[in-house]
Amino acid sequence: MSGISTINAEQGVTTPGHHGSNSNVSPGEIAIGVVIGRASEYFDFFVYAIASVLVFPTVFFPFEDPLTATLYSFIVFSFAFIARPFGTVALMKVQQKFGRETKLTVALFMLGISTAGMAFLPSYATLGVGAIVMLSILRIGQGLALGGSWDGLPSLLALNSPENKRGWYAMLGQLGAPVGFIIAAGLFAYLLYALSSDDFLSWGWRYPFYVAFAINVVALFARLRLVATNEYSRLLEERELQPVKVIEIMGSQGHNILVGALAALASYALFHVVTVFPLSWIALNSERSIPEFLIIQMAGAVLAAGSVVLSGVIADRLGRRNTLGFLAIMIALFSFFVPHMMGGGDDGQTAFILIGFVLLGLSYGQAAGAVTANFKAKYRYMGAALTSDLAWLVGAGFAPLVALGLAAHFGLEYVSLYLLSGAVGSLAALSLNRALELKD
Repeated sequence: MSGISTINAEQGVTTPGHHGSNSNVSPGEIAIGVVIGRASEYFDFFVYAIASVLVFPTVFFPFEDPLTATLYSFIVFSFAFIARPFGTVALMKVQQKFGRETKLTVALFMLGISTAGMAFLPSYATLGVGAIVMLSILRIGQGLALGGSWDGLPSLLALNSPENKRGWYAMLGQLGAPVGFIIAAGLFAYLLYALSSDDFLSWGWRYPFYVAFAINVVALFARLRLVATNEYSRLLEERELQPVKVIEIMGSQGHNILVGALAALASYALFHVVTVFPLSWIALNSERSIPEFLIIQMAGAVLAAGSVVLSGVIADRLGRRNTLGFLAIMIALFSFFVPHMMGGGDDGQTAFILIGFVLLGLSYGQAAGAVTANFKAKYRYMGAALTSDLAWLVGAGFAPLVALGLAAHFGLEYVSLYLLSGAVGSLAALSLNRALELKD
């Protein structure tokens, strides 16, 4: 393709491409950067998430019973989501002063160091409360880095994809989630099979964190190779994908950020209800083999990857927001079966995982930036980043803690209500977004 399609940031209108310095930048090239970046981040994400269930309660909270220790572990888990928007804001300032490449380098090295640092942490038995403090600091470092690693490539991809293929290109970055989960769960399953329980809890669990650091380094150079080129820099500037002041965007676009975050609430709530929560429930309440359960979850993630791809086809036919709305209804219906499946023995739990992952892939495939077209051009870059941060915080950050706490103290029926509330929130936000559009 000798030119690129130009899409109006506010109205989403495709106009003919033009020849020039950007002629060799294609949506496919941008997609490569998005997939590489997201897959590496999600691998980090799930390495920590799985360790929060299988490792940290024993290593860092041995003074509590298993349930309380896991809930404490999930509290530390949430710290990254709280820190994430602060990382976005702080490192946007770094970008304004030193450039996009410097910001991305700082963010990804911070992420790699925070993740690898966990591999060297002393246990509670060695350092006492100091070990928990160090884990918490490194978890906050992960959150700051994830917020700061926003490179604008998903927005650039959305703006430069063909009008009839926006759903397809939107789902590409979301493929990083199932890919990251499969690799992380596979590593832990192998270590659990290969090592004794004592060896795993002593040193085996540290290995995935070393791997995460190595993957981050590779991903850093792959992404820098893209964003540091003159073609990408010019394209990002032409699209006005640059930072703006937080006060300015919150004052002008705060409602769009809130609506955008809540629109995908059902998907983000389901995200941890089918990945982290069931693993913790099985570990605490079942005699089932953890490695075998991880393999079932990996099979679910393979289905999720296929569903993410399918979501792109569906969204291009029905529209992204219609797709999200329909999937929110499906998640609401699915929520009523949570107690029956999770409390229904091995077969019911397996069904919950497989069906849940399919729904997750279909919904999460279109969850990123479904309503970011609402942002004016100059606010899209910062608005998309803050929308993502807020969606993770309100939808997913506390999901394992809330779901396990409710299930343990009140019953699995309350997990149904929690998931249902996310679906209702999504439908309300999508309806509000539609009403605002009609009003405009």
